[in-house]
Amino acid sequence: MQRALVMAGVLGVVISMLAPGGTGAASAAGPPGAVTEVSPLPQVVAVAVADADAALRLVYWSRGPRGPMQSSGAIYLPPGPPPPGGWPIVAYAHGTVGIADHCAFSLQPRRLYLDTVYPELLRAGYAVVLSDYVGLGTPGTHPYLDGPSQARSVIDGVRAARAVVPELSDRWAVLGQSQGGQTALFAARIAPEDAPELRLRGAAATGPPSSLERIAPLLGPWVPRLPLRMTTAYVASILAGLRATAPELDVDGYLTPRGRHVLDVVENECATEADTLVRDISIGELLAKPLGDPALLAAAHAMLRIPTEGHTVPLFIGQGLADLDVPAPLTAGLVAELTPAGADLQVAVYPGDHLATARDSLPDTLAFLHRVLDSP
Repeated sequence: MQRALVMAGVLGVVISMLAPGGTGAASAAGPPGAVTEVSPLPQVVAVAVADADAALRLVYWSRGPRGPMQSSGAIYLPPGPPPPGGWPIVAYAHGTVGIADHCAFSLQPRRLYLDTVYPELLRAGYAVVLSDYVGLGTPGTHPYLDGPSQARSVIDGVRAARAVVPELSDRWAVLGQSQGGQTALFAARIAPEDAPELRLRGAAATGPPSSLERIAPLLGPWVPRLPLRMTTAYVASILAGLRATAPELDVDGYLTPRGRHVLDVVENECATEADTLVRDISIGELLAKPLGDPALLAAAHAMLRIPTEGHTVPLFIGQGLADLDVPAPLTAGLVAELTPAGADLQVAVYPGDHLATARDSLPDTLAFLHRVLDSP
């Protein structure tokens, strides 16, 4: 019965898109959350969640660094009838997958999430709404680690999901890992003002990259290979996003020929494959000169600096002590800024590395979600 109701809602959205004045024309931007495509998510092993009663794929309008952009995403619904007021939503903000279109999170098998995280959320009685982020699987280049546009992708994904599935509540929380952890913390600060019609109850982030805006002025040809994971691919992805969204910064002018080649690699390969190809190249080998231009540093600051003041919803941060992607001292610095700023903050530390923390923290994140979402 629930699946039939959902499909009826999908049909209604499709009809509205085809009607005069509808949002189906990709050439004309719609308002944030306006749906342009919706269909059942293919029930294949790669993206199926056994515990989901219904699963949909959608494309919707959101907002990039310079204006309207589209994002794709997915919706997974719990089994059984919705509770009074509708299913509470957990918006999942994913970690780094790359910036090439074929790397979109909703198109590739992500076993930890499909087999563990999403089923746990569904069994807890939450609908899962996933955003791929603007430009990842949709027109334009994904502005990697641009926290504001990633947060808006998630917020507008919740808007889009509620337009398609009326059984969804306006009560929601955001959960993210790595790049998604950064996204979750940006969304926590932005959403209450950006989407007052949605009741954001909290944000949980594991391994969120922070303080990177302080590192940017230190980068130049002198930087050696670092004893961390994927640093060259990460930095190249940030620069590739800036090159596409802010051409006036002349990012290519900072790059060596090898650096331009590395940016081409990350624009065409997913994160793991790109790392294999570029991990032996240092950040210094990418750069012909220091990243010293004030305009470029201001752009990096706007996209990378996680807001630490003005948070009005509870926050959870989980960090792995053996994390070589986002070292623990960076997160310790973030916590040290959030705490005196008055954030309602819960912090947990785990012994494992970056991805292990997403798994090890799940009982704590579920307890946090129950605390913030289960009351009307």
